[in-house]
Amino acid sequence: MPTHSETRQLPYSAQQMYDLVADVGRYPEFLPWTAAARIRSDEERGDHRVMEADLVISFKVFRERFTSRVVLWPEAKKIDTEYLDGPFKYMKSNWHFEDNLEGCQVHFFVDFEFKNMILQKVIGVVFNEAMQRIVRAFENRAKELYGPKG
Repeated sequence: MPTHSETRQLPYSAQQMYDLVADVGRYPEFLPWTAAARIRSDEERGDHRVMEADLVISFKVFRERFTSRVVLWPEAKKIDTEYLDGPFKYMKSNWHFEDNLEGCQVHFFVDFEFKNMILQKVIGVVFNEAMQRIVRAFENRAKELYGPKG
C-alpha cells in the first residue's frame, strides 16, 4: 500500500540524528499528529536495544493508539520499527544515518496500510505530503536541539 522513501542531507552528525529519532518518548513535543507517547519496555540485547512503545495519533476526527517494536542499532546508526497492535493491517519503517563531509545523510522508509478503509483513503490523499512533513519535523527538531548549521 502506501510507501514513502526519502533521503535527506543534513548538517548534523549521524549520531545526533540517530539520538533524535531514537528518543520516541519525546515525539509528542514536535511530531505532527502525535498526541502522546509511552515507552512500555526498553531493554539492551547485546549489540542492539529493543523498545515497545505506544503512540497516540490524532488526525482530523480520528484518534488511534498503536503499539510498535522499535529496534535500535547504535553501531550501524539504524532504527527499525515494526507494528504490533492498533489500527494498521501492517506498518514498518526504518531510518539509517550515514556521516559524510557535509554532516549526514538520513534515509527514511515507511510502508503501511490501515485496517479502516475510510482512514486509509483520507491518508492516501495526503500521504506523501504527510510523510515529508514528518521528516521535516525531525529536521526542525534537530535545528532546535543542535542549532542552525550549514
